[in-house]
Amino acid sequence: MKGISYSRYGGPEVLEYGEVRDPKVGPDAVLVKVRAAAVNPVDWKCREGLLDGILDAVFPVVPGWDVAGVVVRPGASVTEFSVGDEVVGYVREDFLSRGTFAEYVAAPVRTLARKPRNLTWEEAAGLPLAGLTAYQVVIRALQVRRGETVLVHAAAGGVGSIAVQLARHLGARVIGTASEPHHDFVRSLGGEPVTYGEGLAERVRGLAPEGVDAAFDTIGGDTLKTSANLLAPEGRLVSIADEGVVDYGGRYAFVRPDAEDLTRLGELAEQGAVSVHVSHTYPLDRTADAHRTSQEGRTQGKIVVTVEWEEETETRATGW
Repeated sequence: MKGISYSRYGGPEVLEYGEVRDPKVGPDAVLVKVRAAAVNPVDWKCREGLLDGILDAVFPVVPGWDVAGVVVRPGASVTEFSVGDEVVGYVREDFLSRGTFAEYVAAPVRTLARKPRNLTWEEAAGLPLAGLTAYQVVIRALQVRRGETVLVHAAAGGVGSIAVQLARHLGARVIGTASEPHHDFVRSLGGEPVTYGEGLAERVRGLAPEGVDAAFDTIGGDTLKTSANLLAPEGRLVSIADEGVVDYGGRYAFVRPDAEDLTRLGELAEQGAVSVHVSHTYPLDRTADAHRTSQEGRTQGKIVVTVEWEEETETRATGW
């Protein structure tokens, strides 16, 4: 099958498009025909070796953790899904090897949920990792409640934009940091935008003089310190970018695959409470360009890679 792979750590130039090994479908997995796969910052960080301390790489690596596609074949013990089911998944394993930037991926059922019916393939692919990150922080770690004021950093990004929507759905007031060109987008999500950079603390205090009840840090460093200083008494702080958050009495979070959480996200999407904004799409053979766009760090919403299929090529000679 065709896919993207890399045989060494490095920049986007190490990504190659061509033949990659066919996935093996274990008893608790399903074979998914990929329609779209989202790009996340973690993808290029893995590609550059920045996560080598916690994730082994089995080269050649097929990158990618997000997927939206169609079940082609269930594993021997799978009862949750059938052939033809449309699914989404955060298909992360405990090592780097068999990712989603390919025509097919073998996905453990614990990583999958049914695709929201009202989302396009591209939108659906952008939901799992970003959506689960936002859900597990806003709902589980921060336990945001109605009437609270929540500070969300990078509110126009993939994770931040969904976090704003989730917090608003819970009845919270949301202040979201974003660059000036993205302020209207943050407003459209229900957030109150403030600009990054020098004077951020003063701008946030102007909106929330008594401090914020919860802060979601997606940047780390000085931004994390600023967030800690903006908390109201008993305020909660979670970071997905800086493990030093514990020094400020906060909590570090790394998103986990969770079929139940992903199913709930899909329900919220079908109810219109959560939407996914796709800013860029690229064909599979231009995944390197998608990585470059992600690394620029100015994306509004999600970047998605698509896999084109023709009717006569949908059944493989292997019997899939």
